[in-house]
Amino acid sequence: MLGAALGLLGAARPGPRAQAGVTPREGGLPGLDVLKNVISSINLFGIIAVVGALAISALVWAWGHHSGGHQAEVNGKKGTFVAAGCALLLGAANGIVAFFSAMGTQVH
Repeated sequence: MLGAALGLLGAARPGPRAQAGVTPREGGLPGLDVLKNVISSINLFGIIAVVGALAISALVWAWGHHSGGHQAEVNGKKGTFVAAGCALLLGAANGIVAFFSAMGTQVH
Protein backbone atom coordinates (compact mmCIF):
# COMPACT_ATOMS: atom_id res chain seq x y z
CA MET A 1 0.00 0.00 0.00
CA LEU A 2 2.84 2.40 0.83
CA GLY A 3 4.56 1.57 -2.46
CA ALA A 4 1.37 2.40 -4.35
CA ALA A 5 1.01 5.69 -2.49
CA LEU A 6 4.62 6.60 -3.28
CA GLY A 7 4.04 5.69 -6.91
CA LEU A 8 1.02 7.98 -7.06
CA LEU A 9 2.96 10.86 -5.52
CA GLY A 10 5.80 10.39 -7.98
CA ALA A 11 8.35 9.56 -5.30
CA ALA A 12 11.16 7.22 -6.17
CA ARG A 13 11.12 3.88 -4.45
CA PRO A 14 14.34 2.92 -2.73
CA GLY A 15 15.92 -0.01 -4.44
CA PRO A 16 19.25 -1.53 -5.31
CA ARG A 17 19.94 1.25 -7.78
CA ALA A 18 19.84 3.91 -5.06
CA GLN A 19 22.53 2.19 -2.99
CA ALA A 20 25.02 1.34 -5.72
CA GLY A 21 28.57 2.45 -4.99
CA VAL A 22 27.83 4.40 -1.81
CA THR A 23 29.99 3.45 1.17
CA PRO A 24 30.55 5.52 4.30
CA ARG A 25 34.02 6.86 4.88
CA GLU A 26 35.56 5.49 8.04
CA GLY A 27 37.70 7.51 10.40
CA GLY A 28 35.70 10.71 10.59
CA LEU A 29 33.08 12.87 9.03
CA PRO A 30 33.51 13.85 5.41
CA GLY A 31 34.38 17.49 5.09
CA LEU A 32 35.61 17.88 8.66
CA ASP A 33 38.71 19.76 7.51
CA VAL A 34 36.53 22.17 5.55
CA LEU A 35 34.30 22.69 8.58
CA LYS A 36 37.34 23.46 10.76
CA ASN A 37 38.53 26.04 8.21
CA VAL A 38 35.09 27.66 8.08
CA ILE A 39 34.85 27.86 11.86
CA SER A 40 38.34 29.35 12.19
CA SER A 41 37.57 31.95 9.52
CA ILE A 42 34.29 32.84 11.24
CA ASN A 43 36.22 33.25 14.49
CA LEU A 44 38.77 35.46 12.70
CA PHE A 45 36.06 37.68 11.20
CA GLY A 46 34.35 37.83 14.59
CA ILE A 47 37.54 39.03 16.25
CA ILE A 48 38.08 41.65 13.53
CA ALA A 49 34.48 42.86 13.93
CA VAL A 50 34.78 43.03 17.72
CA VAL A 51 38.04 44.99 17.57
CA GLY A 52 36.44 47.42 15.11
CA ALA A 53 33.35 47.80 17.29
CA LEU A 54 35.52 48.33 20.34
CA ALA A 55 37.55 51.05 18.62
CA ILE A 56 34.48 52.86 17.26
CA SER A 57 32.65 52.66 20.60
CA ALA A 58 35.66 53.98 22.47
CA LEU A 59 35.92 56.89 20.02
CA VAL A 60 32.22 57.70 20.44
CA TRP A 61 32.62 57.49 24.21
CA ALA A 62 35.58 59.90 24.16
CA TRP A 63 33.89 62.26 21.68
CA GLY A 64 30.71 62.33 23.77
CA HIS A 65 32.66 63.01 26.94
CA HIS A 66 34.71 65.87 25.48
CA SER A 67 31.87 67.49 23.55
CA GLY A 68 29.35 67.33 26.40
CA GLY A 69 27.04 64.96 24.56
CA HIS A 70 25.67 62.81 27.35
CA GLN A 71 23.73 60.46 25.04
CA ALA A 72 26.78 59.81 22.84
CA GLU A 73 28.91 59.19 25.91
CA VAL A 74 26.43 56.67 27.33
CA ASN A 75 26.05 54.88 23.99
CA GLY A 76 29.82 54.74 23.50
CA LYS A 77 30.32 53.36 26.99
CA LYS A 78 27.59 50.76 26.43
CA GLY A 79 29.10 49.74 23.09
CA THR A 80 32.56 49.46 24.59
CA PHE A 81 31.37 47.12 27.33
CA VAL A 82 29.34 45.01 24.90
CA ALA A 83 32.28 44.70 22.49
CA ALA A 84 34.61 43.79 25.36
CA GLY A 85 32.15 41.12 26.52
CA CYS A 86 31.92 39.72 23.00
CA ALA A 87 35.71 39.61 22.77
CA LEU A 88 35.82 37.75 26.07
CA LEU A 89 33.25 35.21 24.87
CA LEU A 90 35.06 34.71 21.55
CA GLY A 91 38.32 34.08 23.33
CA ALA A 92 36.76 31.68 25.84
CA ALA A 93 34.51 29.85 23.35
CA ASN A 94 36.62 26.69 23.19
CA GLY A 95 36.83 26.43 26.97
CA ILE A 96 33.11 27.05 27.41
CA VAL A 97 32.20 24.36 24.87
CA ALA A 98 34.67 21.88 26.43
CA PHE A 99 33.28 22.56 29.91
CA PHE A 100 29.64 22.03 28.96
CA SER A 101 30.55 18.99 26.84
CA ALA A 102 32.28 17.42 29.84
CA MET A 103 29.30 18.26 32.05
CA GLY A 104 26.93 16.76 29.48
CA THR A 105 28.76 13.44 29.49
CA GLN A 106 28.17 13.14 33.23
CA VAL A 107 24.37 13.40 32.94
CA HIS A 108 22.64 10.02 33.04
